[in-house]
Amino acid sequence: MKIKQLYFLLVLGIISCQSPKSDMKDESNAADSAEKATQFTGAKGEIRLMTLDPGHFHAALVQKYQYDQVDSTVNIYAPEGDDLQEHLKRIERFNSREEAPTNWQSNVHTGQDFFEKMLQEKPGNVMVVSGSNAKKTKYIHETVKAGINVLADKPMIIKPEAFPLLKETYELAEASGVLLYDIMTERYEITTMLQKELSQQPDVFGQLEKGTPDNPAISKESVHHFFKYVAGQPLKRPAWFFDVEQQGEGIVDVSTHLVDLIFWECFPEQGIDYQSDVEVVSTRRWPTRLSPGQFEKVTGLQDYPDYLQKDVVEDSILNVYSNGSFVFTTRGVHGKVSVTWNYQAPEGAKDTHFSMMRGTQANLVIRQDKAQDYKPTLYVEPIAKGEGNNFEEKLQDAIARLNDKYPGLSLKPSADGWEVIIPDKYKVGHEAHFSQVTEKYLQYLVDGKLPEWELQNILAKYYVTTRAYSLSR
Repeated sequence: MKIKQLYFLLVLGIISCQSPKSDMKDESNAADSAEKATQFTGAKGEIRLMTLDPGHFHAALVQKYQYDQVDSTVNIYAPEGDDLQEHLKRIERFNSREEAPTNWQSNVHTGQDFFEKMLQEKPGNVMVVSGSNAKKTKYIHETVKAGINVLADKPMIIKPEAFPLLKETYELAEASGVLLYDIMTERYEITTMLQKELSQQPDVFGQLEKGTPDNPAISKESVHHFFKYVAGQPLKRPAWFFDVEQQGEGIVDVSTHLVDLIFWECFPEQGIDYQSDVEVVSTRRWPTRLSPGQFEKVTGLQDYPDYLQKDVVEDSILNVYSNGSFVFTTRGVHGKVSVTWNYQAPEGAKDTHFSMMRGTQANLVIRQDKAQDYKPTLYVEPIAKGEGNNFEEKLQDAIARLNDKYPGLSLKPSADGWEVIIPDKYKVGHEAHFSQVTEKYLQYLVDGKLPEWELQNILAKYYVTTRAYSLSR
């Protein structure tokens, strides 16, 4: 009897000792969940950035301006070399400029194990990555797995075989409350914003056409240049930028922006299902040919590295497959994207963009050629010509409504319709768009989630670009 009593007391003691621990564990899990849900409040300095392997100048442009929510100390994890030094020079130029200087403090961590160091030390809660796209997918996946939020330069993947890992990474991010977002700067270009706004005015635009493969409903064409100026300085590009195995072909790089814009303009805040809503119809790829002298001017290197020898033809010409175009459908609407890289722009010119949205009542066209002084200009071109349809009156009414949101807009006649006159205050330039994207991401961190349509469209976008890559070969 005494033995039974002793046994009962012993069991009771074990239970009484374990129960508080179990309760504490449950309370801890609940606290962790609550902490995750309210991790960011918008408080000053609560975001601590870590920059990983900044091989592309876009990493620095995230820091062109400062944000109250972001701590001024940034931890940089990278291998020693030119990429790191060029990044630090750009940050220093932002700090030392006369107008609106920044005050960034850089803590640099180097060594062969720089990535492992970052994951182990975790001095920040948001990782910024912009560099070799061949490494980027793994960087992103492992960082999300470690519970760190990620703001990534495009593209996040450059090969079809990486798509399942990207999908898995987003599933992991959603389950753990981590936010993974890619930098889509072109949504913040004012002519594109107004093209989208006017396409939502049925009395002016009508309905979006479905289009055909030969005459798409929406077209986006982008021309870029290897030699250019960034923040007033000649851009020095790393040699790996010209290796499509590391940078990616044009068909999966800049085209990421263009596919994103087609979703964003034609199907605003609607989720696109990559399994059922999109189909790639046709594709094409072609190289840009660089001479040894051109390669040296933009990289500072006299010889091609070994990894570029596979792309050298005619003894000395470097073939870079940086150009591509494809037609795809989204819910039956035909869209076309085209990306071209030239060596250097003509005198006075810059990177250019062309876009046309075809409606049943009018076309909305963005041109950026010599006639526009190489500045993006938006035109509204009615399908039916003549005085009888009151089109000008309807367009003036639409512009008046848009003035509530964008004060100062007006119209002037053009060859085929009207040009939308946009005040200079809205023309902030490509480099400033990086801060606009970052501010949007900071708000998403406070919200604790990305919109569902954003999550769906990110996957759909990369499915389309990598599917086009496969078909182009």
